[in-house]
Amino acid sequence: MADDVEQCRVALKRCPSDHSEQPKFLNKLAVSLRERFTRRGIPSDLDECIELHRAALLLRPPGHPDRSESLNNLAISLSERFAQQAIPSDLDECIELHRAALLLRPPGHPDRSESLNNLAISLSDRFAEQAIPSDLDECIELHRAALLLCPPGHPDRSESLNNLAISLSDRFAEQAIPSDLDECIELRRGALLLRPPGHSNRSESLNNLATSLSDRFAQQGVLSDLDECIELDWAALLLHPPGHSDRSVSLNNLAMSLRDRFTQRGVPSDLDECIELHRAALLLRPPGHSDRSLTLNNLAISLSDRFTEQAIPSDLDECIELHRAALLLCPPGHSDRSSTLNNLAISLSDRFAQQAILSDLEECIELHWAALLLQPPGHSDRSESLNNLATSLGDRFAQQSILSDLEECIELHRAALLLRPPGHFDRSESLDNLAISLRERFTQQGVPSDLDECIKLHQAALLLRPPGHSDQSVSLNNLAISLRERFTQQGIPSDLEECIELHQAALLLYPPGHSDRSLSLNNLAAGLHDRFTQRAIPSDLDECIELHRAALLFYPPGHSDRSESLNNLAASLRDRFTQRGVPSDLDECIELHRAALLLRPPGHSLRSSSLNNLAAGLHNRFTQRGVPSDLDECIELHRAALLLRPPGHSLRSLSLSNLAASLQDRFTQRGVPSDLDECIELHRAALLLRPPGHSLRPSSLNNLAISLRERFAQQGVPSDLEECIELHRAALLLRPPGHSLRSKSLNNLATSLQDRFTQRGVPSDLDECIELHRAALLLRPLGHSDRSLSLNDLATSLQDRFTQRAIPSDLDEAFSLFLQLPYISHAVSRMDLTAAKSWATSAEKINHGSALVAYQTALKFLDQHVTLLSSSSRHFDVVSMATSSLAVDAFSCGIRHGALTTAVELVEHGRAVFWTHLARFRTTLDELFMARHTGAALVEEFKQLSFRLRNAFDQSTEDQSPQIRQLTMEWDDVVSRIRMLPDFSRFLLPPLFSDLRKAAEEGPVIIVNASQYSCDALIVLSDRDPVHVPIDITQTEVSDLSKKFQSLSKEFGSFDTQHKLVRILRELWHDVVDPVVQALGASNVHPGSHIWWCPTAEFTLLPLHAAGLYEKKRDSLPHIYISSYTPTLATLVRARRQVSQDGSPQYFVAIGQGNPDGGKPLQCVAPELAVVAQRLAPIVSSFTSLEDGDATVKAAVDVLSHNQWLHLACHGMPNRKKPFESSFAMRDGPLMIKDIIRSDWPNPEFAFLSACHTTVGDEKSPDESIHLAAAMQFSGFRSVIGSMWSVDDEVAQEVVSAFYGNLVDSSGRLDCTRAAMALHKAVKKLRRNNVPLEQQIVFVHIGV
Repeated sequence: MADDVEQCRVALKRCPSDHSEQPKFLNKLAVSLRERFTRRGIPSDLDECIELHRAALLLRPPGHPDRSESLNNLAISLSERFAQQAIPSDLDECIELHRAALLLRPPGHPDRSESLNNLAISLSDRFAEQAIPSDLDECIELHRAALLLCPPGHPDRSESLNNLAISLSDRFAEQAIPSDLDECIELRRGALLLRPPGHSNRSESLNNLATSLSDRFAQQGVLSDLDECIELDWAALLLHPPGHSDRSVSLNNLAMSLRDRFTQRGVPSDLDECIELHRAALLLRPPGHSDRSLTLNNLAISLSDRFTEQAIPSDLDECIELHRAALLLCPPGHSDRSSTLNNLAISLSDRFAQQAILSDLEECIELHWAALLLQPPGHSDRSESLNNLATSLGDRFAQQSILSDLEECIELHRAALLLRPPGHFDRSESLDNLAISLRERFTQQGVPSDLDECIKLHQAALLLRPPGHSDQSVSLNNLAISLRERFTQQGIPSDLEECIELHQAALLLYPPGHSDRSLSLNNLAAGLHDRFTQRAIPSDLDECIELHRAALLFYPPGHSDRSESLNNLAASLRDRFTQRGVPSDLDECIELHRAALLLRPPGHSLRSSSLNNLAAGLHNRFTQRGVPSDLDECIELHRAALLLRPPGHSLRSLSLSNLAASLQDRFTQRGVPSDLDECIELHRAALLLRPPGHSLRPSSLNNLAISLRERFAQQGVPSDLEECIELHRAALLLRPPGHSLRSKSLNNLATSLQDRFTQRGVPSDLDECIELHRAALLLRPLGHSDRSLSLNDLATSLQDRFTQRAIPSDLDEAFSLFLQLPYISHAVSRMDLTAAKSWATSAEKINHGSALVAYQTALKFLDQHVTLLSSSSRHFDVVSMATSSLAVDAFSCGIRHGALTTAVELVEHGRAVFWTHLARFRTTLDELFMARHTGAALVEEFKQLSFRLRNAFDQSTEDQSPQIRQLTMEWDDVVSRIRMLPDFSRFLLPPLFSDLRKAAEEGPVIIVNASQYSCDALIVLSDRDPVHVPIDITQTEVSDLSKKFQSLSKEFGSFDTQHKLVRILRELWHDVVDPVVQALGASNVHPGSHIWWCPTAEFTLLPLHAAGLYEKKRDSLPHIYISSYTPTLATLVRARRQVSQDGSPQYFVAIGQGNPDGGKPLQCVAPELAVVAQRLAPIVSSFTSLEDGDATVKAAVDVLSHNQWLHLACHGMPNRKKPFESSFAMRDGPLMIKDIIRSDWPNPEFAFLSACHTTVGDEKSPDESIHLAAAMQFSGFRSVIGSMWSVDDEVAQEVVSAFYGNLVDSSGRLDCTRAAMALHKAVKKLRRNNVPLEQQIVFVHIGV
């Protein structure tokens, strides 16, 4: 090439100056010099080239045919020099020359398209330098004109398409007009089609189109653009194999696109691949390569992203080292030094956030200061540097709380904002940043003006981001968050309303498929949740849950934010469970927390939080259902959470308290001393972490004190009680007058002093206890949920002092306090019931005149409290605890006071409470549900308020009185509205005697009662007052007789028990039944009449129906009357009301299971079912037989849904400890009571339970009648035959045969009201056949 330049010089010298070829030789030499410049970069070559082109141009004046060529050549050379030296005049002259050349190439000229293109490119260069919009607009129009000159098929069309696309892309970058980018993409698609596989420029077109799609994705968030971009980058990379000069560029482009997709979808493999591609690019850019610092930076940023996701420290460390290496390649004076300083600073900030190494943050701040110094006032990037430095100072403030850092942060943001005046592209960002810093200062100092200014700044930012702006949604979100903050502080409803509306507007900007939609869904959900907390509008919580569900769909398995989304949904479901009590909400909440925990494996920063959340959900479920495994798992989870919160962790005290509370619950359940000991040590540890001044210290003092008192009650160690008292004193000091929990602390201290008085008898302890209870009572006025507790505690303490000192005023005051109990105005809790029972016990002790009122109050409270419970068997323990001896003692009190009808109402009120409550939910609420158009809504409202009240009572951590008061008003209101409906005037009110006496319409009902105060029988007659029959036996004697009989019944069939059985039956006759028979005779109840026994307490376990002397020519009850049983009068009334229609079809099913799962085979089941079929198949409308393999739990439940008559032959399996698990043995397992009561069978009539022990219930709660026969009766069967102990197979078959022969009436139909008489006759036949006595009397009839 050197020879070319010299040859051209020689040729020029040989050509005379006036020769016509002179311009041609000048041009050739100029071109040779430009080519040598391109190769060697010697500026003088380019300068000489330009001068030669100027000389040639002078020799081609206007009109010369080659003038346009010379104009073009000179312009190109000036453009080349501008690119090297950036002299603006070169570019200006270049543009003017291209304009002149274009004028010489009018439409039709073969080189016009070249001139259009050259001028366009030069204008584009000037736009890049000076940002004059008109240059870019003209450039675009010139490229459009050039493209028109390159129609389809023209060899330069692809290049022309590409040039126009580039200019439109530049204008889009400047003005963000979406149509420019859309057109750019279509042009690049057109260019790519003209560069098919094999074309030399195909890779360039692939790359260009990919870049534009990436830009549109950044603008509009459409994921398909990003996916296509990645496919194009892959295709370009394949065209740049190892060794290709552009391979590193393609590696970099593909890596960047994969990083963008990772940012959107969170798929880890995209980020891993991105990093490997950047590593490969870095290898192709070794030390000395011009783009090495860029690649170091890209790889560093991708590693930083992976660190953010996976928290692998080595990624962040490598990122920092790469940024350091990039900084070394940008020494002082390098144009990229400030940006590299910034990148390193940001990575150090990230490491500080993870590891809290202060030196990282300090270095970060120093780097940002250095970057700022390189961007002095007037520098275009100064505002960005001010912003970055401000952010880091904000971080240091968060770490060290040095107010000057926050102040400087705010001032820097203000300075940045001044550099971004109205009209500046980044002004809205600065407004936002300053607003966020002011919000932080508000959080610290609570100055309302900071929050107000913050909101105004966010509002100003929003105005700069009108509809269509890419960051409008961000502004909507920021403003919404600040308004929510102000709502939290000031409680202005309009702030929360606006917050929700802003979040709703933001959500509309994130349509389905948008990457940020999930964040918007979450924010709106949070706002709605706040509004729900304020106003309790159920639809807000429902919408909140649906939004969280929708957000979860954006976080599929593998997404880094899935665990947080699972947690959010779980928390909202738990809240809804708290409100409405739908078990599936709590179950789903627990499963979601389990799923979140799996996504937070050991080492995850939020694992302890997930362990705690799951534990809380399980604890809730344990509280509701009492499943021990839930509590055990809860404890293990709290242990695991505690291990992750070592000494020094901010949440350690919370974990200690949570674990302690769960262990205390387990101790209460199982009484294992080690649980209580550990609980106490954990509370001690928590207290140490809550020193004087800590907001939770009084709570910790209280918790430790309560646990120590519990241990004192168990072990009697005096030091535990002493420490308990001192702790309660300390807690009381931290709850001064006006504190919401002061009354609780007064009460706790008083109770502990009462304990010490009981131990030591020091009068001052009792005096102080009384004064403390007085003070607590003053803080619990009428309507307070704990008022009854205070009334009871103060009354009890005054009684103790009366016992000690015999001061009458103490006793008078105690009963005046008790007499306030009937007037409590809140919904009744277990505590209120306990207080009323305490009153009754105290009144009985001294024969006080208020005893009957006390029982009436206690039973009213029992009824109201049970109404709040769900109709689930899990609440049976609550019922049995509450009813223990209450009803029988109340009955005795009524009898002793001569109030016989009241006695009936009271005993009815307090027995079979679970079944009565179930019947309300089964019948009354079902009837209400069908009543008019309002019924269903009232039922739902009633159930929800009942559940919420129950939950409020269960909360012991804070004062729930205001919430309980509000809920009580709502509950009373809905009950009042129900009672206004026709036929529901006595909704939830106990039946009156006038209703109960209807039970005796077909024969007298004899209530036989055993109380600690007296034993009595009362004959209820339909047409006159009840008849009292005194019984000369004590409760202890009844209990002994019952135990003796229960022990004997276990020996039936294996020993000769006849004589022992007769002795018991004679004793029953003499002490109980004979006096009743005498009274029945005196009341004109003739022999052969049908009578009903309604036994209470231990009498329920004795065979009253079989009492007698069993001597020749001496009386026994079966010879005088036909006996039936009923658990309550109301049950019998209900059964009498369910009259079957004459002529209606009778559907009978016989179920037999002789080979149950894991049970002893029963040989007589098949013959027994054959007898039933033989007797009944010709009579009934339909007869179904279900035997052996077909007799499964599901089949039995299903078949009863369309049969009203049942014969069941199988093993009966009583469970005395867990009566709801008593069962019938089916082929595949047990058909339990809890399965039966869940069923809803239509119009059942009669059930013959040919199984053992079907009337055996819970010995500890005999008055609740939880046994198989009762379950069938309360499920709707009007008449039931059951057994009191084991039945001999052959006897069963004989009874069945005789029984069904007598169950058919004169019209040839089955009649369940004949069941007692049919059984009586069947048993009479057994007596003639010399069957053992215990088998003659084993079957009993219950019902009509």
